[in-house]
Amino acid sequence: MKVKIDTLNWSILNALQKNSRASFASIGREVGLTPPAVAERVKKMEDLGIIEGYHARVTHTMAGYQLKAIITLKAFMGKLRPFLTLIKTLDEVINCYRITGNENIIMEVVLKDQFHLEQFIDKLIQYGETRTNIILSDVVKDAPIKKRVE
Repeated sequence: MKVKIDTLNWSILNALQKNSRASFASIGREVGLTPPAVAERVKKMEDLGIIEGYHARVTHTMAGYQLKAIITLKAFMGKLRPFLTLIKTLDEVINCYRITGNENIIMEVVLKDQFHLEQFIDKLIQYGETRTNIILSDVVKDAPIKKRVE
């Protein structure tokens, strides 16, 4: 179901994407609404599924993970379903998507070091052919979803 988001809701979403811990009062000052009006709009967007949740961002290196990588997997015949069950249990995986193209899966992982990467790939290779790219730096990170120009 497509939901039309008005300009005020986009302003609220932008404020929340910058700082999800911002108070309704501070958002209200920013967008020109009272705190109860902001709260009502936020609640409605949560109920509609526009806002899915609020999350803490963790710096992987500060949490003890020195490597961040993108790994793609081209599943062997009959191995995709078992892989989809396994992937949900692996702590290293921070994002995983089923995709179109030559590969079936693309995942973002955090790892302690090269040895950890090798062990992780060893878990995956029974399910398919992997391709690994080490992330050197973030160019765009957690970019907010902005209102489309219509």
